Amino acid sequence: MKIDLRSDTVTKPTEAMLRAMADAEVGDDVYREDPTVNRLEQIAAELLGKEAALFVTSGTQGNQIAVLTHCVNGDEVIAEADSHIFYYEGGAMSALAGVQTRTLAGERGALRPVDVEKAIRGNNIHFPRTKLVCIENTHNRAGGAVVTIEQMKGVHEVAQKHNIPVHLDGARLFNAAAALGVPVSALSQHTDTVQVCLSKGLSAPVGSLLAGDRAFIEEARWWRKKLGGGLRQAGYLAAPGIVALTQMTERLTEDHARAQQLAEGFRKLSLEVEPVETNIVLVKTDSIRETAVAFLQRLADKGVLAVDFDEYVIRFTTHRHIDEQQANRVLEIVEELIGTAKVSG
Repeated sequence: MKIDLRSDTVTKPTEAMLRAMADAEVGDDVYREDPTVNRLEQIAAELLGKEAALFVTSGTQGNQIAVLTHCVNGDEVIAEADSHIFYYEGGAMSALAGVQTRTLAGERGALRPVDVEKAIRGNNIHFPRTKLVCIENTHNRAGGAVVTIEQMKGVHEVAQKHNIPVHLDGARLFNAAAALGVPVSALSQHTDTVQVCLSKGLSAPVGSLLAGDRAFIEEARWWRKKLGGGLRQAGYLAAPGIVALTQMTERLTEDHARAQQLAEGFRKLSLEVEPVETNIVLVKTDSIRETAVAFLQRLADKGVLAVDFDEYVIRFTTHRHIDEQQANRVLEIVEELIGTAKVSG
């Protein structure tokens, strides 16, 4: 049996989700007649402290709809240099919205307000217009790092001063809230729009939500349709999302505990591990003189799956299907492989 630590996207729906799907009351969502979708959007808006929300097929679609709604062709978007919206979305901002991206190096994924202030363009015909600032929380490539309330507030205040909206890629925002011990609205309040994912640690099979004020969501709905995201009896997909938001957020601390267990075990094996705040563990393999890809192949041969994040960095992501026993088994296998590497070296 494989132990899959590639991503929390590999989570399967719970029994409660499957029952909710089977029993869902549905209608045509393009006509806004699906009661289950409407209920999901209402719950999400309330949790995030926004006026309205929109059910979308994926986090990438939600982020790109946000960019399309906030910007016009030729505008500039400020984003952290390793942010998902820039790094992992296929160049969609330029391909779909025709915007230019200005990337800034953050501190463990967090933009510094002073850097954002400096990057905002002045009123000069030589420059594109800065029309959006994007934040990611938790930050994937920074190892699931949490952007604090104070950091988010600082960036939002700078943007507000220049009448520029802030969009939050909150694919794992509930992980950030769980780590800080605060309601998710404590983080989303320092943004104008926010996207949250249902199909990662929350274990729904598909879908994300985009939230903001009513006028923004009405425009976003139009863009969703243009992108082919208008669904019909979507309540069958929204029903597990309701379970995700109402039953699955509090258990995320269990995933964080498993990540800490792995991190502590890796350190005992003399592997360098980046600071762990949520459910992502970044481990360096340079000390054993083996590339991430090579070590991953040996892990896979033993039934453990993870992903490479750099030439000598592996990402392990914990989730609902990883328990204490499996985490211990991963550590045993890593210890065995490290011993083999030292002998062969």
